[in-house]
Amino acid sequence: MLNELPKQYNPQEVEGRIYDEWVEKKYFRAERRVGSKGPYTIVMPPPNITGQLHMGHAIDETVQDTLIRWRRMQGYDALWLPGTDHAAIATEVKIVEAMAQEGLTKDDLGREKFLARAWEWKEVYGGRIVEQLKRLGCSCDWSRERFTMDEGCSQAVKEVFVRLFEKGLIYRGERMINWCPCCKTSLSDAEVEHNDHDGAFWHIRYPFADGGGSIEIATTRPETLLGDTAVAVHPNDPRYKDKIGKTVILPLVGREIPIVADEYVEMAFGTGAVKITPAHDPNDFEVGLRHGLPVINVMTEDGRMNENAGARYEGMDRYACRKRLEEELKAAGDLVKVEPTRHSVGECYRCHTVAEPRVSTQWFVKMQPLAAPAVAAVKSGATKFVPERFDKLYYHWMDNIRDWCISRQLWWGHRIPAYYCADCQEITVSRERVDCCPRCGGAHVTQDPDTLDTWFSSALWPFSTLGWPAQTDDLAYFYPTNTLVTAYDIIFFWVARMVFSGCAHMDQTPFDTVFIHGLVRDAQGRKMSKSLGNGVDPLEIIEQYGADALRFSLLIGNSPGNDMRFMTEKTEAARNFANKLWNAARFVKMQLPEAFDGAVCLDTTAVEDQWILSRYNAAVQAVTENLEKFELGLAAQKLYDFIWDEYCDWYIEFAKAGKNYAVLLFVLKGILRLLHPFMPFITEEIWQSLPGTDGSVMVSEWPEYDAKLCFAAQEQKMRAVMEAIRAIRNRRAEMNVPPGKRAHVIIAGGGDVFCGTEVFFCRLAGALDVTLAAPDFVLEGAVQMVTAGCKIFIPLGDLTDAAAEKARLQKELESTEKQLTGVLARLDNEHFRTKAPANVIEGARQSARQLEEKRTALRQSLRLLEA
Repeated sequence: MLNELPKQYNPQEVEGRIYDEWVEKKYFRAERRVGSKGPYTIVMPPPNITGQLHMGHAIDETVQDTLIRWRRMQGYDALWLPGTDHAAIATEVKIVEAMAQEGLTKDDLGREKFLARAWEWKEVYGGRIVEQLKRLGCSCDWSRERFTMDEGCSQAVKEVFVRLFEKGLIYRGERMINWCPCCKTSLSDAEVEHNDHDGAFWHIRYPFADGGGSIEIATTRPETLLGDTAVAVHPNDPRYKDKIGKTVILPLVGREIPIVADEYVEMAFGTGAVKITPAHDPNDFEVGLRHGLPVINVMTEDGRMNENAGARYEGMDRYACRKRLEEELKAAGDLVKVEPTRHSVGECYRCHTVAEPRVSTQWFVKMQPLAAPAVAAVKSGATKFVPERFDKLYYHWMDNIRDWCISRQLWWGHRIPAYYCADCQEITVSRERVDCCPRCGGAHVTQDPDTLDTWFSSALWPFSTLGWPAQTDDLAYFYPTNTLVTAYDIIFFWVARMVFSGCAHMDQTPFDTVFIHGLVRDAQGRKMSKSLGNGVDPLEIIEQYGADALRFSLLIGNSPGNDMRFMTEKTEAARNFANKLWNAARFVKMQLPEAFDGAVCLDTTAVEDQWILSRYNAAVQAVTENLEKFELGLAAQKLYDFIWDEYCDWYIEFAKAGKNYAVLLFVLKGILRLLHPFMPFITEEIWQSLPGTDGSVMVSEWPEYDAKLCFAAQEQKMRAVMEAIRAIRNRRAEMNVPPGKRAHVIIAGGGDVFCGTEVFFCRLAGALDVTLAAPDFVLEGAVQMVTAGCKIFIPLGDLTDAAAEKARLQKELESTEKQLTGVLARLDNEHFRTKAPANVIEGARQSARQLEEKRTALRQSLRLLEA
């Protein structure tokens, strides 16, 4: 029995039931089918297991689900592969915070017990984000769900590490890295966010050791002075030609350090002399290597001063030490001045603590050999960005890439498969666990305690999730994938790394298209954040308006790569659109005969039927073309316009006269198929209530353009009819004619365009009857309207009592002129113009403009009556 449609659509009642049905019937399952169009694959950017669904997820998953549902309906073997990320830093921080409530630390538990807790935490909270994605309607193949630390993905991570090490592309060394004093781990360059901070330049005098004056330097980090091992000047700077090779005394410390010449120094910047601290600045580190300078680390891992800083400062926080040094330099007469400035400062992308450059022994990936093929993949068109402008961002990062620091001082994550022999210091990198040193046979072997950067495993996601390094059927069929959907803010973090990983390990780029969407901002255009308190919970929106309304509001009017503003008004409009469709479907069902089996014959000669079939056909073509170009926002807008304006507002009204339920039903079914990828729940509920539907709309065929349904002449005819009806409606509204008042309508000109359409004017334009007249027809004492194709006359007496209407208009005109005079007087008042807030003045100007427009319209109406 067909489902009956209740009077009102209730998404809370429908969505959960429909989703469970989809899962039960395995509609999301991707299979290799005979006769299909081939594979179409999207791998989901894996949300963190710590994650709570936010608006970034909502737009990201909505775009992916729209694409995958569309391709599935087109006949592709559509695989949307879901999964979650272990999120090393974020998860470890959460667990450490929870342990702190119990008075426990990581060291209290030890590594194994801590990891046991982490896995327990993952089991409890890791599935939360997955259930939330289901609320949004995501049609993922949950039977293939992956986790970045599951057995298969972990095997892939280990295999890649070993392969790169064997090729000499992974190495261990002491280098300058980014360090988070809060998370106590290294960070890659991509994990450091640069934000402007208020700071200062401390100008400090370094006296020459021979007593012959001093040299002035400026620094934004005076606490690093304690680790200075040189002052550098440019070799061609005439001010310092005779100073190169001399030594200066490090203020407060008393250590003698050399003046070196290096082209790194900018002569025009400041005094042209810079302090060199190889342990705490990446550029200084390189200068130090060139000149063989000592590397003196003066900070601990948690951002405090260590023993190398001296007894007076040891144990102090870096910022407290900065303040102490300023006081002591001033007292010693070595502080020239403190100059306020605003400058860019690197922060940990997770906790936003200011990162410290730090020399540390870490594991690195050599990036230049890997970056070259990844750049070529985009330049050759094997992978393209949509919008294309984002490839410039990609090239910039690749062209300026540095070796990637991949080791992290964390316990939660993929442990580095390197083993150290305490007896002979041999380092062994192995796919298997090493208990005995292969070089000396010693048993004192320990595994590296560090784990890999989270993005190391995420970089392998497009092929590790399909079974690599095993050569599985899924890998052979679904790789390379097709579309990678993501926001522009992780092009560096993730997209670039997936491309070079795919090229390196699969000899193929991992996807043919990278579709970039913008960020979801608040109604004022601000980034949503906890600090601003302007975040919007998608689950609350779904609870209030339904998932379809949220999805549609995020897509409509949105263009690729551009940020969007979230406004509940848009979601309300989308909810209203869903209700409009629901009511249209209920009307169609009421028109169907009791025993109607759903068979549709399109052999119709009615102009209104041919018009809607032609307009539907055009919508099919336009929406499909927009989706092919990833113009999802345009596709949604065109669907909205066709469904609301042409089908609901016009054709259903036409159909009430013609009662062609076959065409009504045919177009409604087509609408449901076109709209399904955007609004899956309501379209499914309506679809299953209609006769002649088999199974789910999501596995029905996507509509295709049909030349036999193109009726250009009928479209032109109905355009003229609708324009004429609109003209009559507008004039009746201007004259405040009651809706029930009928009038004679005479249409002059238009040839045979209006023949047979008289019933539409009677139904939709308040016509008592319609007379078709010659083009030169004129009717005195009538209201006249002119359209592109005809002139329309309505006897004035049919619409209004001329004397009463004239009196009403005259009274309203006098009231309007009085209001306008008051507003203009206010704007002429100099005190008001100089003292009132700008928004108040602008409001008064807008009121004046509106009143002037109203006055003009009223005068025009009076002239028409007098004529």
